[in-house]
Amino acid sequence: MKINEIFYSIQGEGKWSGLPNIFIRTTGCNLRCSFCDTKYAYKSGKNLDIQEIKKEIKKYNCKKICLTGGEPLLQDETYDLIDELIKNEYLVLIETNGSIAIDKILNENNIIISLDIKCPSSNMDSKMNLKNISYLKEKDQLKFVINNLKDYQYAKNIISKYKAKCEIFFQPVWGAKINLAKHILNENLNVKLGIQIHKILNLR
Repeated sequence: MKINEIFYSIQGEGKWSGLPNIFIRTTGCNLRCSFCDTKYAYKSGKNLDIQEIKKEIKKYNCKKICLTGGEPLLQDETYDLIDELIKNEYLVLIETNGSIAIDKILNENNIIISLDIKCPSSNMDSKMNLKNISYLKEKDQLKFVINNLKDYQYAKNIISKYKAKCEIFFQPVWGAKINLAKHILNENLNVKLGIQIHKILNLR
C-alpha cells in the first residue's frame, strides 16, 4: 500500500490527546478541504507492504497506532493492515473523513473510529455519508472542525439529529476567530472542545 510517512509523536486531537502514538499516514484523499493541513499526503509516498510497515513501527516502544491520511479507507490493503496490527496487539485509532462507509471495520474491538464530519467552510460537506454516525459505538469519537458560526450551527444540528453514542469533539480550525468555548458554554452542549496540541507543542 502507499504510505506517506510513519512517525512517533504526541497525539494532538481527540480522546488520545496528549498520549504518545505511532502515526501511519497513508497517501491519497478523495476530498479537498479548504483548510487541509496535510496536502503533502495527496500524492507523495512510497509503496510498502504490511511486513515493511510492521518492521518500521517496531522501532518504537508504543502500542497505540493512529492510522491517518489522506484517507486510509481509500486503499483496500488498509483492512488487511488493521487485522495484522490487531493480531500483533496494537490498539488502532483510524481517522476517516466521513465520506466512505465505515461498516467494514465495525466488529473490531481494538479499533477506535474517529469520524470527521466536514462542515460547510471545508467545501466538502456535500460529500459526507452521514449514515456513518449511526455506526459509531461508545468507544469511538465524532469530530467537527469548525471555522465560523455557520460551521458551528451545522455541527450542532447534526449532533441533534443523529444522536451519536460516542464522545463528540468540536475543534476550531487552526487560527479561526470563532470562540468555540463561549458558544459551547452558552448553549450547554455536551461536547468536548478539541485543541490541536501538537501544533502548540510544534513537534513537527
